[in-house]
Amino acid sequence: MPGSRDSLTDVSGLLVGHHHDIDPNAELGSGAATGCTVVRTLGGAVAAVDVRGGGPGTRETDLLDPSNSVQQINAVLLSGGSAYGLAAADGVMQWLEEHGHGIAMGSPDQVVPIVPAAVIFDLPVGGWGVRPTAEFGYLAAAAAATEFETGSVGAGVGARAGVLKGGVGTASTVIEGGPADGVTVGALIVTNPVGSVFDPRTGLPWGVGSEGPQAYGMRKPDVHELWNANALAPKGTALNTTIGVVATDVDLSPGSCKRLAVAGHDGLARAIRPAHSPLDGDTIFALSTGTRSVVTETSMPKAFARDLPVLDALAAVAANVVERAIVRALLDATSVASIPTYRQIFPSAFES
Repeated sequence: MPGSRDSLTDVSGLLVGHHHDIDPNAELGSGAATGCTVVRTLGGAVAAVDVRGGGPGTRETDLLDPSNSVQQINAVLLSGGSAYGLAAADGVMQWLEEHGHGIAMGSPDQVVPIVPAAVIFDLPVGGWGVRPTAEFGYLAAAAAATEFETGSVGAGVGARAGVLKGGVGTASTVIEGGPADGVTVGALIVTNPVGSVFDPRTGLPWGVGSEGPQAYGMRKPDVHELWNANALAPKGTALNTTIGVVATDVDLSPGSCKRLAVAGHDGLARAIRPAHSPLDGDTIFALSTGTRSVVTETSMPKAFARDLPVLDALAAVAANVVERAIVRALLDATSVASIPTYRQIFPSAFES
């Protein structure tokens, strides 16, 4: 069942904040239209990452290899601005340092915050020279809360999903029954792929396939709208990328977090076709806040005893929440720089 907010922050120990700069009169190539989104961890979280796209823009991903020394992170930055947008991580680190969050290196005021990051390519949407800076990251970290907006906000302001407007989406599930009973899994995704997010034969988002359009209050749109959608001009940018976070409250090892990130990409591939192209930098981070413990009985070796009985259930749910988060990004988006939204192109899909 969905979590109380159907949001990443249903996972205890996580907060989300946005900051963006958007000109109401922005057009392709002019005006401000970019931003960033920060996922803050309260008390740190075990983390891993899986990068599948051929053109990623990332920071601190090598650090997340399960064989490396750092075991917890303090925040994840998701940003627009392509490689320039990685500068926003400096501002996130500044906010965390000011508040005492990071690896302790001596006295209480000597910490090193750990902030992995990934970016999307949104430079052609709005002015090429308007990019997230360290100030963006600082303000997004400061704004982090359990309640946050979705759609064309934060890192999703300049996102474009194929021919349609992309954005930020989120979803969560509380597992019922089995060894993972009561565990929450959530996702937050910035949807900006080169691939299509809707079926050209039906007009429905690919991602509604698992639950059906009725779960989103939708129906198959009228055929004339489908003709218009298939006639839209292609995206026309060489670099794209879908990035995000999938998280759980159960205590996982770094290796099991890695498997959770891998599973999240299954949901991405269901909702975007094609996914993981050479022109995308698709990257998913996985977090475990460890606020919930699951006790299982197993005869497996100790290294597997803590995680494996629940990991299969978590993996299936991770794919589902990523898929739903992508659909929500599509449905919640508002037009920026005259890029049409799904609701504008397919209004009949929401008629009773």
